[in-house]
Amino acid sequence: MDLFKQAPPTLGNQYEDDRVLRSYLARVFPREILSEIEPSLFEMGRLAGAELYELQLADRLNQPRLTQWDAWGNRIDKIELTPLWRVAERVAVEHGVVATAYERKHGSLSRVHQCALAYLFTPSTDIYSCPLAMTDGAARTLIASGNAELIERAVRRLTTRAPSEFWTAGQWMTELTGGSDVGLSETIAKKEPGEDAFRLYGRKWFTSAIASQIALTLARPEGNPPGSRGLALFYIETRDEQGRPRNIEINRLKDKLGTRKVPTAELTLNGTPARLVMGISDGVRNITPLLNITRLWNGISAVSLMRRGLALAFDYATKRVAFGSALSEKALHMETLMDLQAEAEAAFQLAFYVAELTGRSEAGEMDEHDAWLLRVLTPVMKLTTAKQAVSVASEVLESFGGAGYVEDTGLPMLLRDSQVLPIWEGTTNVLALDTLRAVGATNSIAPLLATVDRLLQSVHDTNLSALSGIALAALNHAANWLRETQGADRSILEAGARRFALTLGRAIELSLLIRHAHWSQDHEHDKQTTSSARRFARSGVDLIVDHS
Repeated sequence: MDLFKQAPPTLGNQYEDDRVLRSYLARVFPREILSEIEPSLFEMGRLAGAELYELQLADRLNQPRLTQWDAWGNRIDKIELTPLWRVAERVAVEHGVVATAYERKHGSLSRVHQCALAYLFTPSTDIYSCPLAMTDGAARTLIASGNAELIERAVRRLTTRAPSEFWTAGQWMTELTGGSDVGLSETIAKKEPGEDAFRLYGRKWFTSAIASQIALTLARPEGNPPGSRGLALFYIETRDEQGRPRNIEINRLKDKLGTRKVPTAELTLNGTPARLVMGISDGVRNITPLLNITRLWNGISAVSLMRRGLALAFDYATKRVAFGSALSEKALHMETLMDLQAEAEAAFQLAFYVAELTGRSEAGEMDEHDAWLLRVLTPVMKLTTAKQAVSVASEVLESFGGAGYVEDTGLPMLLRDSQVLPIWEGTTNVLALDTLRAVGATNSIAPLLATVDRLLQSVHDTNLSALSGIALAALNHAANWLRETQGADRSILEAGARRFALTLGRAIELSLLIRHAHWSQDHEHDKQTTSSARRFARSGVDLIVDHS
């Protein structure tokens, strides 16, 4: 007789059960708009906690498969996706997980609505958010390019709600010569005699979601100078009308720590037809809209995976009995989970704040101040939330004890998939240096200080005011450090870049959490966010180490 059994954690409607998301949307959306969009969120929340989650657990051992040759020796390079991903694509398309941002039914808030859908959808679909992020980014990049032919050809397919017409997009930048240092790209673009299009020759070392119908990639037109300025941005349709690769060879699929459902490949381009997106150079600058959108998705994915882990951990705590009572009655266990909840809530506020800024930028509602904020906070948000996601996922697994380390519970996947977040779209160090560049030649974060002052100026609760002082002190310390390192050896500035960027991230997270806690107290008579803000403030906000 088996005397030791543990009831598994279960999920309910992931929108209905999410206090943080629902409270945030109630603050940001006018009531009539929230009433209009809530049915889509309730339905996505239901799917995420029921059918999609059940299929995810059943699909755990499946991975994409590459068949390079058919029975008669023909090179076909066919990718077979898993059952979960095939369902996930249909759900994503029909529910507008990309399209919502482009239909613009609610102006700048359409981007926030889209991110809420993505937040609910992502944890139950094994990072199908990856091709969706690149699809969204490609659509935004093509629109920004002004290339009417490519916009007409591709954007409507990237943003449709019709599964039979939907295309996904890849982003092919990484080569053997370097990941983030794309200026070392060795892919060459040649203009063949008698052809309008270019043909690309080279090897891409890491290309995610290789089953996509199109890709945006960088290559160096013959005769262009070395370095990133000599690269151009190209558009590729990956297969012909018969489904055959267009002079693209898939050398192998990557064997990765996590994101195993994502078919990530090494490619050889051997005369692949490609069209210029815009200009014969400056490809890195021209692909920036794609990077900014995928960094936003990275942050939304980070907070969604934290939310999923905590939803499971809190539910399990009510079921697991140890030493005579449920874990939910153990003070230390619940203290640990509430600290993790505070990290997740802080990260949520920052990720969705960047979503708000992104929506306003797309709607043409930005002044110079907000444009600076978006440029600085996009890398700051991505690096901060990614590090939080890995830390929270690790602690969540520990909260399950041995079950958290056993593959067939499905829990280890949370940690493996979270680990991609600090790597994808720029590592923490790369983005920390990007933050320094974004701050600009003035070496000042005065616009960020002004923003935080504005966020906190109406806070009148004594406890919250004390927490506001912690956020402001951290930002002022960061501002002083930045001034004091001016004129110093460049290595000193770069060595402190990570602590500087994380301090900005955690300080703005605390400020946003305080702002929402104040609103929640006044409008919902709820002090749970206040409790989270207090916990988060205790966990360390100012990470600056002064140079001496």
